[in-house]
Amino acid sequence: MRYVDEYRDSEPVQKYVKAIADTVKSEWSIMEVCGGQTHNIIKFGIDTLLPGKITLLHGPGCPVCVTPVEALDRAVHIASLPDVIFCSFGDMLRVPGSRKNLITSRAEGADVRILYSPLDAIKIAQESPEKKVVFFSVGFETTAPAVAMAILQAEKQDVTNFSALVAHVLVPPALEALLSTPNIVLNGFLAPGHVSTVIGQAGYERITEEYNVPIVITGFEPLDILFGVYKLVKQLEEGRCEVENAYGRSARADGNVLAQKAVDEVFEVADKKWRGIGVIPKSGLALRQSYRRFDAEKIFNIEGLRVEEPTECIAGYVLQGLRKPNECPAFGVKCTPQSPLGAPMVSTEGACAAYFNYRRV
Repeated sequence: MRYVDEYRDSEPVQKYVKAIADTVKSEWSIMEVCGGQTHNIIKFGIDTLLPGKITLLHGPGCPVCVTPVEALDRAVHIASLPDVIFCSFGDMLRVPGSRKNLITSRAEGADVRILYSPLDAIKIAQESPEKKVVFFSVGFETTAPAVAMAILQAEKQDVTNFSALVAHVLVPPALEALLSTPNIVLNGFLAPGHVSTVIGQAGYERITEEYNVPIVITGFEPLDILFGVYKLVKQLEEGRCEVENAYGRSARADGNVLAQKAVDEVFEVADKKWRGIGVIPKSGLALRQSYRRFDAEKIFNIEGLRVEEPTECIAGYVLQGLRKPNECPAFGVKCTPQSPLGAPMVSTEGACAAYFNYRRV
């Protein structure tokens, strides 16, 4: 079983569309948090299948999109230094900084390499002892365990020329920040399946208790999303407020315990800035004191670098669900995947890229 075609079958899709229509009685605003969910909602027109009483809002669930401009500027600065091999996931290369991006740095001669795993950076460091190898450590709870394992391996094997530029952020604190923001009406969340596979259901329970907002963990295919919407609407109509798991084929109640232990060993919770949103308390990760020798910010002395967000880009409003991408005056005109003003236009999980590809009119 490929776990793809089965979740795009029109017959069960129509079944859940009808079940949602039969269940909903009131108007509800639901936010899907994951950018992968956003892309499939727009690609398959899932929002157009739902009753008019249900409004889907796109959330800050794209880790590339919420990485702040100064993190990109720090990456560009380090990559441009002599004797540096700068390694990154591929989707970060075209994300704009304040002046340029990593792909421009590479065109100008910087040694910028695309990796699928941070563990590959350890191998590069071992093969190039005369170089300083830096991995751009970006992502939610999903990618943090692999980076933690890379740092643990570097320590175990005494790899002294490896470091990480850490820009990890955490999903639950962002949801709390959204619920505390004026002018945002949110009745429930579709939680991201991949993040939830790592952190489990417990990461969301305090939110449901404190803010009285139900959360349903779901996957990314059309049937996953509709099943999640159905479970969420059912809770809302019945007046319940729980964390439910509608993605049982991947996520478990306690999450991935081994991954959680690795992250807790290497990282500590820290305040982090989110692109277009600002600083959210205790919403990110920083290396613990015992692993600070792997911190690229300290090694290259760039901790104080600060830059302003471009005012023309409304990515912050898009990431908070306050605007849709095609409501931006620059959308598809000044801002395109070839010449983006903001990260959501270039990321494979960005809402602006989804609208540009599938709903440009």
